[in-house]
This record gives sequence, structure tokens and C-alpha cells, in this order.
Amino acid sequence: MIQVERFAPSPTGRLHLGHAFSAITAHDAARAAGGRFLLRIEDIDAGRRRPDYEGGIKADLAWLGLRWETPVLRQSARLPAYAAALARLNALGLLYPCACTRADIAAAMGAPQEGAEAAGAPYPGTCRGRRDAGGDGAPAALRLDMARALALAGRGLWFEELGAGPDGETGRIALDPAALLATVGDVALARKDVATSYHLAVVVDDAFQGVTHVTRGRDLFAVTPLHRLLQALLGLPTPRWRHHRLIRDAAGRRLAKRDDARALAALRAEGATPQDIRRMVGL
Repeated sequence: MIQVERFAPSPTGRLHLGHAFSAITAHDAARAAGGRFLLRIEDIDAGRRRPDYEGGIKADLAWLGLRWETPVLRQSARLPAYAAALARLNALGLLYPCACTRADIAAAMGAPQEGAEAAGAPYPGTCRGRRDAGGDGAPAALRLDMARALALAGRGLWFEELGAGPDGETGRIALDPAALLATVGDVALARKDVATSYHLAVVVDDAFQGVTHVTRGRDLFAVTPLHRLLQALLGLPTPRWRHHRLIRDAAGRRLAKRDDARALAALRAEGATPQDIRRMVGL
């Protein structure tokens, strides 16, 4: 089997050292295995994406010496595929519409937990079972009924971790249904303003592109069980995952796109070389 790796940034800001580390790690792994390296532009956020950011992504990666296959896949051209996946899940009785606002969710969770959803707490299930939610024409998200999804997928699901999770998790990792219910819950698979979500799009596109290895930061380790569950429900192949350490600033904070001081374009303008970037991220 040919190893297929990918780097899938969103064109909503400049690439920084953390992006460089992830892209180089995936690129070098593919090249070492005699495999393929893909670039995918995850541009479903129409309100924040910008053409100059996409151009900057390609310029930064080329400067680093990375090479990828063309044409480059853009998620904005894949909406029919996401709609088909949603239709399949809906036919299985696993989706329900949700017109709740952030304020509605906070109120439903109660005063002691206000703001918890923003910090990662699951949706409290306000609209679960109300198949007419959003039927008045108000914008509605589509949420996965996690309990029903787990019952349908059955037990015994697992994924293979080639890197390590935040607590050193590695190897064959079994999905924990109780943990998925408690920490992920009825996640939105289509947003009110976008006809899909990151979670749905990424598993559909990885399958479409034949990705065999998903290289990404440990901050996404927690959603890997959800992605594995969606693959099982949609009958999609399962890649291997390689979660890697995060690149942090001097204060220990994870880098963000708003951190222009660590943007690759800024470092290049200051005279940094691709070899300097590899050294700065520990490669």
C-alpha cells in the first residue's frame, strides 16, 4: 500500500512555525516511504477565507522545499459530497436539526456551567428528538445523535496511533462510548452558516483522497474517536493517525495564526532560511 500523507490548512491566516512542523513532518514521512504528499485547502469558512492567504500558504510551503501533487483539492468545491454524507446519516436516523443559539445553550446548561460549551463541554441535547426544530425557517445546524450513533456502530471500534496523545496514548486505542457521550456529545455536523463542519468534511475528504496517514497536532487527538466513529457510520476506510507535539512560544502558549511574529513570511523577511525553520521546530 502506498503511503499517502496530507497537509490541510485553512486560508484564514498566515502559516506559523506550528504549521511548518506539521507540514514538514507529513511531507518527510511520505517521501521517506516513497509515498505521496497532498495539499488540501480547507476553505469552507467563506466569511474568513482570503485568496491572499491561500497564495501565502503555497508560497511558504514551496519556500520550505515541500512539493505536493496538483491539482490541489479545495473543500469549497466538495459541498455535494458533504451533502451526500449528511443524507446518508440522516437516512440512518442519526441527525436532528438544532436552532439553538449560544445563549440558548448556556441557559439550558444552567448558570453554574455558563460558557462551558465554549470550553469544550458537549451540547446539552435541547433539540434532541424535536424533528421540527428550525421548521419555522430559522437557520438550523444538524447535530449527530451520539447515543444512537454509538448504538448503531456497535462496540469494538478502535484506531491506530503512531504518534502519541496528550497523555502518551499510543498504539491500538479503543473507542470509549461513555467518554464520547460525556466529552463530545451531539456534535454539529453542519453549521447554520455552512453546509458542513470540519469533522464531517475531513473524514469525507481523507477517504476521497485515499489518505492513509493523518499527521496533525495533539490538540486534535480528542476528536479522533469522533472521526473514527463517522468513518464507521459512513463505511469509509480508516487511516492511521500520527499526533505530534505542539510548537509553543516562549511563554508556553500554543501558536495561533494571529501570532504574526512567528509567521513564516515574517521570519523569511527577517532572513531566516528553510534550514533555520527546521532547527527552530526541532527537526
